[in-house]
Amino acid sequence: MEVKVAKTAGFCFGVKRAVEKAYEVAEKEQKDVYTYGPIIHNEEVVNDLAQKGVHVIETEEDLKKLQNGIVVIRSHGVPKRIYSLLEEKEIEYVDVTCPFVLKIHRIVERESKAGRHIVIIGNEAHPEVEGIRGWCEGESTVIKTKEQAEKFLESPPEKVCIVSQTTFNYKNFQELVEILAKKRYDKLVLNTICNATSERQAEAAEIAKTVDAMVVIGGRHSSNTQKLYEICSGECKNTYYIQTLADLDSDSFQSIQCVGITAGASTPNKIIEEVSKHVRIKF
Repeated sequence: MEVKVAKTAGFCFGVKRAVEKAYEVAEKEQKDVYTYGPIIHNEEVVNDLAQKGVHVIETEEDLKKLQNGIVVIRSHGVPKRIYSLLEEKEIEYVDVTCPFVLKIHRIVERESKAGRHIVIIGNEAHPEVEGIRGWCEGESTVIKTKEQAEKFLESPPEKVCIVSQTTFNYKNFQELVEILAKKRYDKLVLNTICNATSERQAEAAEIAKTVDAMVVIGGRHSSNTQKLYEICSGECKNTYYIQTLADLDSDSFQSIQCVGITAGASTPNKIIEEVSKHVRIKF
């Protein structure tokens, strides 16, 4: 069996930096270590950090109850008020927000102060989007679907700044921007999808076109992995979404000649290697 593993599969720069810092802080700090939300959307990594004493704070209310320790701010970033809360409580923190996300924070803070209504193309429930909204000085709207874009046009503000979640599907971003461009109003459109995301999605689509089956590896709650699965499914009907090797249904590969493998930005190389090695040896 031929196996094609995407070169862009696995940790992106921002995730790799965040995970390495979390392990570093856990090893050297004597005080309790926490991450505000899971460091990445991968249960394997989160569980391993837990064994090393790194606790996850799930909500802002729980953060308010914290009395001491050190908090790691993950790559997704946080609203501006979280920094204020930590400083007010005099709790030490390590900020590993992805630089590409920090750039969006600066943009929406600046443009909202200038009177623009901020439109974020992305998933409203995603922590990155929640963080971005937390830097807007005025009104903001999150748009994920064509229906939401059309509804926004019913009474658009005079001045708008459009940005994107870094891991959003580039094709879908273009489609939504085209809808938002139907009416005449003062709009500033900034494509803030990270280059690593665009390259990962493009490579996954190209591989999926040429294989009999496609395996997408990533955490169940990983937004960028879900988008990879959607893209690959559109090109290859035999696309499988797994979190680890244990989720792989070997029976599905008995009569397949060529398999493609890609993985989300929160998937450790160890898991990718385990899956690719298993497929090569087993079949």
